[in-house]
Amino acid sequence: MSSMATWVDRFSGEAHNTISMVLNYIWIGFFIVALVVALVRTLGYFLQSGIDLSWLGHFTATDRDVFKTMVDSTFTMAENSVTIAIYLIGIMTLWLGIMKIGEKGGAVNMLSWLVAPFFRKIFPEVPDKHPAMGAMMMNFCANMLGLDNAATPLGLTAMKELQEINPRKDTASNAQIMFLVLNTSGLTIVPISILGLRAAAHATNPADVFLPLLLTTFFSTLAGLIAVSVVQGIRLFNKIVLAYLAGLSLLIGGMFAFLSSLPNQQMQIVTIFAGNLILFGFIMFFLFAGIRSKINLYETFIEGAKEGFEIAVKIIPYLVAMLFAIGIFRASGALTFITDGIGQFFAWLGFDTRFVDGLPTALMKPLSGSGARGMMVEVLNNPQFGPDSFAGRLVSILQGSTETTFYTLIVYYGAVGISKTRYTLTCGLIADLTAIIASIVLCYFFFG
Repeated sequence: MSSMATWVDRFSGEAHNTISMVLNYIWIGFFIVALVVALVRTLGYFLQSGIDLSWLGHFTATDRDVFKTMVDSTFTMAENSVTIAIYLIGIMTLWLGIMKIGEKGGAVNMLSWLVAPFFRKIFPEVPDKHPAMGAMMMNFCANMLGLDNAATPLGLTAMKELQEINPRKDTASNAQIMFLVLNTSGLTIVPISILGLRAAAHATNPADVFLPLLLTTFFSTLAGLIAVSVVQGIRLFNKIVLAYLAGLSLLIGGMFAFLSSLPNQQMQIVTIFAGNLILFGFIMFFLFAGIRSKINLYETFIEGAKEGFEIAVKIIPYLVAMLFAIGIFRASGALTFITDGIGQFFAWLGFDTRFVDGLPTALMKPLSGSGARGMMVEVLNNPQFGPDSFAGRLVSILQGSTETTFYTLIVYYGAVGISKTRYTLTCGLIADLTAIIASIVLCYFFFG
């Protein structure tokens, strides 16, 4: 094993231990809160005849049987986990095979070449042709294509190279902050896992969230870029930066203008058609890139498919653990109390409150990727909602809109020994907040 591989493994392991403790507290918290809420409901039912508990509401047989409901939810979640696992293995195997063709065929290199002029302007402290520049571009492109296995080592390599030119080794440099915030904003072109989980939940069209998800990541990335640029004094009105941003903004604006002019039903038809056409276009792009590079497409696909199978299998225990805890948390009534309270507040303000059912996923995402995934899957497979409901589509967009901010900061800064992160977290959370707002607005825009 090379020294770089050893270095990556060591710091990834340390970060994993830190995140594991956070997840441990979150996981245990679900059970403790569920127990407290269930006890209050049960005791309220039996005590309401002798004590005035009207201020807590009226308790029914549903409150009496809450522990039975919680136990039943464990069996339901176990059954759902098996169904999801089967579909997820197939989807991940398929798409990782396609992605491996794109990776070896040079698709990442092509995208890096396209964004190189833009990167040179937003990372003014990094010398031209410095190794960090190439690693950063490759990392972003790998993330956009959903190549997580390739993205993390490239990202850690980029941080190591940036640390070489960082004059204050314990403090994040401007370039490192920009890199981290753009990384956490999660610009995605091919959201493999989201589409896979929606397919596993039997969505009528798993790809119907593709366009709103793509737009959401664009807005969150733009927010992160602007936030960091304002602090660092980077001139976004530079003609090269402006050309990239204006070009993308005009494309997005034109798309919105066109879709807004269509009746709602026709807009959904166009959205589904465009989303699937773009996805299929990427498949063909990867295949043609592989043909151009003269690689063995079949063997490369099998190589990637094996990786996809391994990744899907690794995800399953985490998914089952979170579904188990979230199922009990919802069955106890705790999640309903929280969402109803928030819903009543926004209803009082005069807002439509359907988005409230997606907030647990939104709030979990910056803290825990697996926790947010579990929240999303629970909504997708909940008979009350389902993948084609407003809530089901919203949690899908929210889950794919950004990276796990706290995890990314711990991994990347921990890898190079940085303890003073300056304004990284603030700018990262600005991007997260933008993603939440954009997800909600776009979900209403596309799905009514």
